[in-house]
Amino acid sequence: MMAWLLHFGQLLLATCIGIVPIAAIIIGFQLLVIRKPLANPKKIAVGFVYVLFGITFFLEGLEMTLFPLGKLMAIQLTTPAFLNIPSLQSLNWADYYWLYGFAASLGFATALAEPSLIAVAQKTEQLSGGAISAWGLRFAVALGVALGIALGTFKIVTGTPMYFYMMAGYTIVALQTIFAPRSIVALAYDAGGITTSTVTVPLVTAMGLGLADTLPGRNPLLDGFGLIAFAMLFPTITVLAYAQIADWLNKRAALSKS
Repeated sequence: MMAWLLHFGQLLLATCIGIVPIAAIIIGFQLLVIRKPLANPKKIAVGFVYVLFGITFFLEGLEMTLFPLGKLMAIQLTTPAFLNIPSLQSLNWADYYWLYGFAASLGFATALAEPSLIAVAQKTEQLSGGAISAWGLRFAVALGVALGIALGTFKIVTGTPMYFYMMAGYTIVALQTIFAPRSIVALAYDAGGITTSTVTVPLVTAMGLGLADTLPGRNPLLDGFGLIAFAMLFPTITVLAYAQIADWLNKRAALSKS
């Protein structure tokens, strides 16, 4: 028990070191630049304590359960016992279909549960007057993360260079940007950033490292990282596609009425 309390105290201290400068900047500008007192100092102080302990407990939970679980699943899905083969040397990329399915499911679920995405989706629906559905945006982003993580897993399995995928992906984004509605472009470009946060990053990174550590000929340092780049790129593609399809359906409906 004492060992856990010591570990939790160290994690709480690390969280304070990361959060206190943010609070100091905001409060400093409020008092020294804007020169107005804080509206509810007691409420802000209590909320700040909630944030510190909430983030600390969340990180502790990720470290104890979700992070090891993601790595364990990647290892189990690539063992010869699960694949019913004598050795991994005889496999090709198509034999890992369960791994691709798990990667896509993990990416989809973690994106839907991402707190930052939920907050941005709700605010987007509010600002757009319901024109952009919160659930529609979350589903589009989650679908993009699922596709990206599955393709990133394929990249680790095959050992192909990462820049091929990045060049092709950003070429698609550039072409979509030309034809997509202007109102959605900025949000689509932010979609990848808001979903690669506290839930997605630990699980996806753990899976990538566990996969690269298990597959023969793969280096965890060279091949285990990079999945987050896929998780950031593909939501932009799917959100732009979602906007283009919605815009096309609205125009088609308007033409049918006229």
